Amino acid sequence: MEILLASATILTIAILVILIGTKGKPMMVIYQFETFAIGIKDHKAQLIVISMLVVMISLVMYYFFIFPNVGAGPLQPISFSHRVHAGHKAIDCRFCHSYVDRSIHPGLPSVEKCLFCHKHIISNHPEILKEHSYFNTRTPVPWKKVFILPEHALFNHERHIKKDIACTACHGDVESTDRLKTHEFKMGFCIECHRAKNANLDCWLSCHN
Repeated sequence: MEILLASATILTIAILVILIGTKGKPMMVIYQFETFAIGIKDHKAQLIVISMLVVMISLVMYYFFIFPNVGAGPLQPISFSHRVHAGHKAIDCRFCHSYVDRSIHPGLPSVEKCLFCHKHIISNHPEILKEHSYFNTRTPVPWKKVFILPEHALFNHERHIKKDIACTACHGDVESTDRLKTHEFKMGFCIECHRAKNANLDCWLSCHN
């Protein structure tokens, strides 16, 4: 999505530049291009320099604006960084996902849980102000799902946590990630882990009850 937005922005800027540069007569560009093409033979050195500059600018834009977002997960309604909270601040996963060790589902943190800390910590930050808005309107934060499990499969978080299975075994190194990538779990991933740990492989008892 970011790539499409960047492309649309660049295209819009290019159109505006053409319209302004030709004083509302974009067809003049074709005439000027023909004139330029005729004079290319006399300006090979300048053309090479311009081409190199265009390539360098394109590479810089790709490296700083497009590449960091390649494969990144969806934009969330509130920019939440697991790298900052779980990594840098070393906050235990269970502080936010309160039900992970006592329920099938880990549970997502409520607005109240977020404001428990952020009512006092960087309370005027733009992202925290969004939390206040959700709280004041009694609206749950519409988080977008990033870890996807097939509807016909059941994963019991409590059972796995009690077996001392680390969160990173399934969710990866979230402690170094700002924006979580979308990941869809496949049957082979679960079977491989169960076999390695000599866990139950019964279809009904394990995953499909």
